[in-house]
Amino acid sequence: MLRVAGGQLGPIQRNHTRADVVERLIDLLRQAAVAECRLIVYPELALTTFFPRWHTGDVTVFDHWYEREMPNADTQPLFDEAKRLGVGFALGYALMEETDRVHRWNVMTLVDQQGAEVATFKKVHIPGHEENDPTRPFQHAERFYFEESHEGFGVWDAFGARVGMMICNDRRWPESYREMALQGVELILCGYNTPIHYAPDPSQDELAGFHNQLVMQAGAYQNATFVVGVAKGGVEEGVPSLAESTIIAPSGEVLAKAETDGDEMICADLRLDWCKQYSGTLFNMDYYRRPEVYTRHTTMRGPNG
Repeated sequence: MLRVAGGQLGPIQRNHTRADVVERLIDLLRQAAVAECRLIVYPELALTTFFPRWHTGDVTVFDHWYEREMPNADTQPLFDEAKRLGVGFALGYALMEETDRVHRWNVMTLVDQQGAEVATFKKVHIPGHEENDPTRPFQHAERFYFEESHEGFGVWDAFGARVGMMICNDRRWPESYREMALQGVELILCGYNTPIHYAPDPSQDELAGFHNQLVMQAGAYQNATFVVGVAKGGVEEGVPSLAESTIIAPSGEVLAKAETDGDEMICADLRLDWCKQYSGTLFNMDYYRRPEVYTRHTTMRGPNG
């Protein structure tokens, strides 16, 4: 049995410091420890406001929103407290790497109960737009601030389970779950920031919560895995964002769900052999899958080629 927590955050405003946020993360971590959880999952971009809502014209103007290393001086207290309490965590943040050139990534780092990094996942499906769109009430310029990762979806042995990660828009694409399922995933961790208003098609606004649940519950069921989806919700810099953090079973059933749009800890006991009830029956991939007839999945990007 693995007891897991979701550490939902309320809004992080532009004037909030990383120290302010880390203090909130530690408070949620301590709540998870009291509940005897071994792992807590935090949202996407959990250390800062969701800065892609602004378009600067010059990406370097917002370099201060990116971390250069993890842990660093601001986040070391979180790592230290997690090690002291024996609770691991998954943390979403913006990462800047300088190799052949400057790379900007949207990432999630998984840390074990001893405070050591297990892996860092880079977001694959970058949503939104790259150019400034003055007709919108706010921007969703993730494609201006972040690169698409070509590393794909890994799965790691941690917390006695096969653990994978994805970030926000990754959860909407069935390939994300299936790539991990083919590696025997048992637990998928997902952080998200989801504005309720969708400028390209406002008719979807009232369905934001339904769509959020739909994709994660279907992904869990069709791939025989637990899914922990954790939000940064509430009204941040005037933009309402979806909360509804959820822990989902391989059956597709909701095991725990946040009741507020602020800082809130939810938790559930995950019986990992539950995965086998589905991966060994209805979704026995070795027995039922037909990859030889799915060739369009990797040879076509969309209907137009």
